[in-house]
Amino acid sequence: MVKRMTEPHKRPNRHPKYKTAYRVKNWAAYDKALRDRGDITLWISQEAIDVWTPPQTGKRGAPPVYSDLAIETALTFRLLFRLPLRQTEGFLGSVLSLMDLMLPCPDHTTLWRRHATVEVRRQIDRTPQGSVCVIVDSTGLKVCGQGEWHRQKHGEKKPKRWKKLHIGVDDQGQIVASTVTESNEQDPSQVPELLTQIDGDIARFVGDGIYDQEPVYAAVENHSPGARVIIPPRKDAVLSATASTAPTQRDQHLLEIESEGRFAWKRTSGYYDQAYAENAFSRFKRTFGDRLRAKRDESQEREASLACQLLNRMRELGRPLAYPVS
Repeated sequence: MVKRMTEPHKRPNRHPKYKTAYRVKNWAAYDKALRDRGDITLWISQEAIDVWTPPQTGKRGAPPVYSDLAIETALTFRLLFRLPLRQTEGFLGSVLSLMDLMLPCPDHTTLWRRHATVEVRRQIDRTPQGSVCVIVDSTGLKVCGQGEWHRQKHGEKKPKRWKKLHIGVDDQGQIVASTVTESNEQDPSQVPELLTQIDGDIARFVGDGIYDQEPVYAAVENHSPGARVIIPPRKDAVLSATASTAPTQRDQHLLEIESEGRFAWKRTSGYYDQAYAENAFSRFKRTFGDRLRAKRDESQEREASLACQLLNRMRELGRPLAYPVS
């Protein structure tokens, strides 16, 4: 009997010398990009100054004092430096004062109120041209919970609250779609919402085994007919009734797994592009932490969307070009 090779993370006592090593070939440029991410040189462009205060609408009631761009700027500082709202107000006020700009600074109560309604700008111009590969996944984020020490000393007074961040990234690591749901929301239910945020056609759709559901295949087909769906079928999956006459993509995956093995299928099908989504979550939590600071659902959605946009901007500063070393 021939024993098939198990998956890398399930191989017992795997020696480090058999792991794939990578080398960065643009280290000088990437090293400079990492330093630039810590550069706190700030400026406000003339275009932003011109629209800092929204124009008069002529409608009844008091007009808004700050435009969405002004609120988004303040919330960006809050995310980057992990500041409470009052400190965010003080930080932005000091920046405007140092730049000698006679612009009004949003106070913390305005930031709290407008956080739930501000329109976060999508970086449409940074969306890749042509067909894209979309990799979807989700992770958990804490919501306004007590610290670990408080829970251990005083006991759990409230159940833990978690939110799920669902994202879609391309095969270059850029986040092209995101949404926030409750922790009990199933991942496949968010695929249609993520696909509506993608303007171009999809060449490949990659997801882990939890997305192995018929509505997911249907949603991808409705968005981009002919797109290749790469989702590992369940271990107990069986062929459809039309597998002999009109096999579906899932049937083809099952046949390839039966002939090559699951590990070989994952390597040849491109399933391991799932690592791009895992890397995006790692960058998200290392940069902004593992919790959402906003307390309202609408504000949490916008906070996560703004954080994803900031990660894309950091990626544009520079990223490593690595190649495997045999």
